Amino acid sequence: MKRNILGLAALSLFLSLSFSSCEDDKKEEIIETDPINFTKEGEVYLIKASGDTLRKLDVELAENDYEHQTGLMYRESLENDQGMLFIYDSERVRSFYMKNTYIPLDIIYYGADSTLVSIQKNATPRDETSLPSEGPTQFVLEINGGLSDQWGIENGDRFSFQNIN
Repeated sequence: MKRNILGLAALSLFLSLSFSSCEDDKKEEIIETDPINFTKEGEVYLIKASGDTLRKLDVELAENDYEHQTGLMYRESLENDQGMLFIYDSERVRSFYMKNTYIPLDIIYYGADSTLVSIQKNATPRDETSLPSEGPTQFVLEINGGLSDQWGIENGDRFSFQNIN
C-alpha cells in the first residue's frame, strides 16, 4: 500500500512537471493585423482669429463610441496634411490618452462654437496618462505632434469642417 502511494505521488509529480514545462515552452502569440490605412471622410480648415485660413487638412471622422475609443490607435504614421476629427453630440470636458497609439500627436480641443479651448502638445506614444481639455469641448482634432506650434495654432483660432460623404 505504501509503495502504491509513493508511486502515485511520483506519477503526480512527473505529470505536474510535464505540464508546467509545456506551459513554459509556449511563446506569446503575436497576432498579425493588416495596416490601417487613412480614409478621407472630410476636410477641416484651420482658421486664425483674424479670419485667415491657416491650413486645410484631410480628416477621418470619429463619430460613434467605437471610433471615439479607438481613434488613431495602431497607426504607423499620419501625413502632415491629415488628421482625425472627433465629433461629439454635446459639449463637456474631455480627456484623451495615448494607449496603443504609436505616433506623437497634438490633441486640439474645440468648443461647440468651433473655437479653440486648449491643446495637448506632443502627446507621448503609448502613454496612458490622462490628457484633459481645459474646458468644455465638442470637437477634438488629432494631428502629428509638433504641428500646432509649427503652424502657430493658438487661443482664439477656430476650425470649419466639411463632410465629403
